[in-house]
Amino acid sequence: MLILIIILPFLFAGQATAATWYFLRYFAPSGASFTGLTGQMVVPTLPKAATYYLWPGLQPTDGSGVYQNVLDGRKGTWWFGSGWCCSNPNLPWGGGFNTYAGDVNSFSNSRNSDGKGWTSTTIHGSSTSSASSPVNNTFALANKSFNQAIFAIELYDVAWNFGPLTFKNVKIIAAGSTSTSWCTSSPENYNSATKYTITGAKASVSGTTVTCSIDSIVLQSPA
Repeated sequence: MLILIIILPFLFAGQATAATWYFLRYFAPSGASFTGLTGQMVVPTLPKAATYYLWPGLQPTDGSGVYQNVLDGRKGTWWFGSGWCCSNPNLPWGGGFNTYAGDVNSFSNSRNSDGKGWTSTTIHGSSTSSASSPVNNTFALANKSFNQAIFAIELYDVAWNFGPLTFKNVKIIAAGSTSTSWCTSSPENYNSATKYTITGAKASVSGTTVTCSIDSIVLQSPA
């Protein structure tokens, strides 16, 4: 399953990996953590059945895994679903759906108000029919403090040959600080590997909660 192998290279320093990575990463300010990540993901063309993993996600301070919404191309048709990769804790992967080029799928990951877990909601925004019913999954991640928001392309023995990857109407929520520079400054571009554009980044503050709203994040091509 997908959850067994999607691990960012910095989670296990020194462990060999066959993945090729392109990703942008936002860091929460000191003393703060991310409590929500929402947006839309535009589905690109799938050239062939291969190990393409395209995703937004959150990584915790302990580096134990990634909480993510993954577009998976292994079966020759894109599949979009949510989950935690990979252990500590070992959780079952959530539900999802097949999706196709041009679809604009919604994702929402939020810490539950009772503090006992996180809920992911994905919606199939089909280009040929009305939106599907939401797919909801809850994950026992209450003990995780997420300080990284990541927009990633993860490839195994295949090239970036599907064109740009676009995220729209993104919101990243950070609690525990009034700092907004993490939102309006450029994110980390891992290994300077990606050509990208970001438009409409702005921050609003309520108490010690910052909501970062971004009109679009486009991973355009390898640098």
